[in-house]
Amino acid sequence: MFGALSEKLSGIFVSMIGKKKLSEENISEAVREVRLALLEADVNYTVTKNFIKRVKEKALGDEVIASVTAGQQFTQILHDELAALMGGGEAKLELKGRPAVIMLCGLQGSGKTTQAAKLAHFLKGKKVALAACDLARPAAVEQLKTLGSSIGVRVYAIEGEKSAEKVAQEAVKQATRENVDVLILDTAGRLHIDEPLMDELARIKKSVKPCEVLFVANAATGQDAVTTAKSFEERLGITGSILTMLDGDTRGGAAISIREVTGKPLKFEGVGERIEDLQIFNADSMADRILGMGDTINLVKKAKEHISEEEAADMEEKMRKASFTYEDYLKQIQAVRKMGSFSKLMKMVPGASKFPDFADKEKEFFKIEAIILSMTPRERCEKDELTMSRSKRLAKGSGSTLSDVNKLKKSFKQSKQFFKGGANKKRLEKMMGGM
Repeated sequence: MFGALSEKLSGIFVSMIGKKKLSEENISEAVREVRLALLEADVNYTVTKNFIKRVKEKALGDEVIASVTAGQQFTQILHDELAALMGGGEAKLELKGRPAVIMLCGLQGSGKTTQAAKLAHFLKGKKVALAACDLARPAAVEQLKTLGSSIGVRVYAIEGEKSAEKVAQEAVKQATRENVDVLILDTAGRLHIDEPLMDELARIKKSVKPCEVLFVANAATGQDAVTTAKSFEERLGITGSILTMLDGDTRGGAAISIREVTGKPLKFEGVGERIEDLQIFNADSMADRILGMGDTINLVKKAKEHISEEEAADMEEKMRKASFTYEDYLKQIQAVRKMGSFSKLMKMVPGASKFPDFADKEKEFFKIEAIILSMTPRERCEKDELTMSRSKRLAKGSGSTLSDVNKLKKSFKQSKQFFKGGANKKRLEKMMGGM
């Protein structure tokens, strides 16, 4: 996502290289290009107009900073204003009551049922249940039951019931009896907004009084998603939005516009098809991605989820002493794989977009893992030397070639030599301290 927009914005920053300070002339030229880039990215016209006005005023009123170039200063202004436009920071869920009821709403095809299960998985530290209130779409109830079963979450449903309001009421009663912390309601949608849909949702909301009413929108629908979100806010009163399909090839206009248009925060973003591919929306992170600066905020979050502080400290110490083994290498590869696909992770690293051969690197990871898994415990810990005969056995056992095994041995040896060097040790310590 944001590929075309990021490329255009990067071109604007490049055009400012060599300009020592911001002036009315170069600011006017830059904001004109930014305006065109945002409109091409399907950002709401009024949002774009107001945003450009704020950026221009900020740039003209900013004091000249001697230590940075005009391009760097303009980039920082653009980043800060983008983050502010999308709400700034993160908007957490307001869970009140027991159970705390979260109601999902939106049009048919936006992915409400899937997002309900993803949200339940996201809240796995609490006792969560789902309620099948979508009685309009064929198989919606069965889909929710299947998803709930896959993550070990109870799904409340009433066979043959025609009233979604009654299903919601009974679900709340059952959740109260079973001491459920959070109850998530999956409601019906339509292909377009109509009175029966809004009336049904209004009745459910009035009946169970949810603490959160989240509008689910498909980012691929662009400005249609923003327009629909505004209608739901005006007629139902939402507390926030979940934007799905942000990992796809969308122009990104909905992500930039939806908060400004509805006045309600974006709370979550769907970033993949897996049940765990849901994350808290962070405006600073999104601004980084739009400007092609990677996504270090969510990369660090993922690392913390899968690598404990003790493991990180232990690995850091081994790197300092150059005492790491193939076993440590294997653990690191497996930890990275738990965080998601290598190609997705690399896109989160600032500047990594310049190296598009992610798929090839991921294949290398699989190959290295297979070779190390073919080693004996003593070989992994370097207690037994990898002789020629052992290397041939590893190649055969891992489905690779002798050349692949020798390449791994060589790179492993070079890594140890690198960390044994005094200058490199100091560089590592400085890097670790910064992290």
